[in-house]
Amino acid sequence: METTEVTAALIWEKGRVLIAKRAAQDRLINKWEFPGGKTEYGESPEECLKREILEELGIVIEVGEFFAESIYAYPEGPIRLLSYFAFWKSGEVNPEVHEEIKWVEPNELQEYDLAPADIPIAEKLASVETVETVFPIKQRITE
Repeated sequence: METTEVTAALIWEKGRVLIAKRAAQDRLINKWEFPGGKTEYGESPEECLKREILEELGIVIEVGEFFAESIYAYPEGPIRLLSYFAFWKSGEVNPEVHEEIKWVEPNELQEYDLAPADIPIAEKLASVETVETVFPIKQRITE
């Protein structure tokens, strides 16, 4: 079975990361995830994230550095989840496909029932002292 490439945005705001709860009609009902989606043919992961986040949350993001990948074999087939740091640039958050969103500190992620593919990324994120050590926010946004 072919592996599907999926992206995830680690959207930061005031030291917290955005997570979203899957909708009731979704196959991963009530699981929390880092928002994102499947890459389309010819699309880079960064382009995918910008498109998906605008479609799913109604906001424009700046995609930063690659953070981590997770490979997980769901019953429907394996996925390769690529996560990138991202920052909210404009728009109002309006979840279109999720039941709920939350801004949480990285060390709080283990308190949420995350989608299996997101768990290794959340664990790695919780081990990072601050996002600034990986992606200098002020310098990057003012460039």
